[in-house]
Amino acid sequence: MQLFYNPNIDETTESFSFDKEESKHIIKVLRKKDTDILYVTNGLGFLFETEITLASDNKCTVKILSVEKAEPSKFKLHMAVAPTKMNDRFEWFLEKATEIGIHEITPIICDRSERKVVNKERFDKIILTAVKQSNALFLPKLNEAKTFKEFIKHENKGLQLIAHCEKTDKKTLKSVLKPNENVTLLIGPEGDFSEKEIALALENKYVPVSLGNTRLRTETAAVVACHSVVFVNEN
Repeated sequence: MQLFYNPNIDETTESFSFDKEESKHIIKVLRKKDTDILYVTNGLGFLFETEITLASDNKCTVKILSVEKAEPSKFKLHMAVAPTKMNDRFEWFLEKATEIGIHEITPIICDRSERKVVNKERFDKIILTAVKQSNALFLPKLNEAKTFKEFIKHENKGLQLIAHCEKTDKKTLKSVLKPNENVTLLIGPEGDFSEKEIALALENKYVPVSLGNTRLRTETAAVVACHSVVFVNEN
């Protein structure tokens, strides 16, 4: 199944048109024509089966034939991850985490961050592409970047975890995860969280966890952690 995306439709929509860019892709690149079937999601769990009624590369119009609604997951995974120095590494994390089933992402700027500015528009496109390629029906939420101190002051529901490399008392991630529990998980920059940041996280009821016996790159640690949480919640 090839999946398309339109955020402006819901179960009451009867027909709609794609924008010019998507229309050109559908008609010129994919060579779709009148009466061809397209599958579309709005990123909110809906899958729409549609039929092309106007095969125009300026305004491809479809009518909705049927609607299905996927059940939302019983847990929510929110990861706050420090952007990597090389953009492509963070983009890789965004792509893979979306495929795995993350719900929310916040880039966090830490004391040791080498990258302090992010291109949210580009990151949103990476996530959307991953949604369509993986046939996911829920679009993860990407928040604006925040400093570590800004993020840590916001209390999140459920389990709050911080993964760091300092040699202190930590639990394994596997040992603290439970099915159907919301999780907020912090992953630091290449140089790890600073001691002050770790202390601040502990003050705000974050539980320190280990992701294994080896030192992982930021993007690797983030993907490993993402998969671990989703795996625990598999039926």
